[in-house]
Amino acid sequence: MPEIKEVVYSSKIIKAGALIADTKTLLTHWDLSISVTENLERFRRDNIFGKESRSRVEDILAIFRQRYLTVEPVTKALVTLVKSKFSPEGLNCILYFHATQSDRLLHDVVTDLLASMHRLGRQDISVNDVKSWIGKQISQGKTQTNWSDSTIISCARELLSTLRDFGILQGAVKKQLAPIYLPAEAFAYIAFYLRQNQASGERLIHASEWQLFFLSPKAVEGFFMEAHQHRLLEYYATGSIIRIDFPTKSIEEYVHVITS
Repeated sequence: MPEIKEVVYSSKIIKAGALIADTKTLLTHWDLSISVTENLERFRRDNIFGKESRSRVEDILAIFRQRYLTVEPVTKALVTLVKSKFSPEGLNCILYFHATQSDRLLHDVVTDLLASMHRLGRQDISVNDVKSWIGKQISQGKTQTNWSDSTIISCARELLSTLRDFGILQGAVKKQLAPIYLPAEAFAYIAFYLRQNQASGERLIHASEWQLFFLSPKAVEGFFMEAHQHRLLEYYATGSIIRIDFPTKSIEEYVHVITS
């Protein structure tokens, strides 16, 4: 039988970007009393994004649906964060986190390529660095088909600009790793989200997803202690035994804790 390869990466980032301002517009106008389909149809009709191209609106809505609208409790939590005037820095970190959960290419270029650069103390990142990394992934069969050189270059450029807009990189032309500011409330939100699928406190501290922010296990422990001091959660460590408790059961309820 022919070998069946796992398809991991797509080039959808070319049509995406960070879309931070548009995302905040969508969440600000979101009506929790109606369905996702009804909300999106209302946005198409009212053109709340002010886009001249209908096809561009459809691209944006498709990205929104994939990133933020597939899990109802998450959608409700994000709407609450935006409407409660949550800090822009914290909200950007949370939107970035969810964007990486829906796009493996965006996720892995950070956790693989950029995280390794961070560990080596290297700061500069170029289009050629990302292009070379994407080429290796294609050669390993991580795309459905071979990509053209123009597609690879477009993806590399959009990945860099997206990560700059999310605050992971800095620089208009020459990109560098940025000093990431992760507010305690945003950290706690992400920790709660990860905890839903990870009961072990120790494993939560060592979760690979913290590499999205270049955090070592020691740094993660520091964030948990800070969150404990802010009464966002309870963190106890005795030797190898680590206990992490959150004050609510659902992420919808938890956003009221971190915004109060």
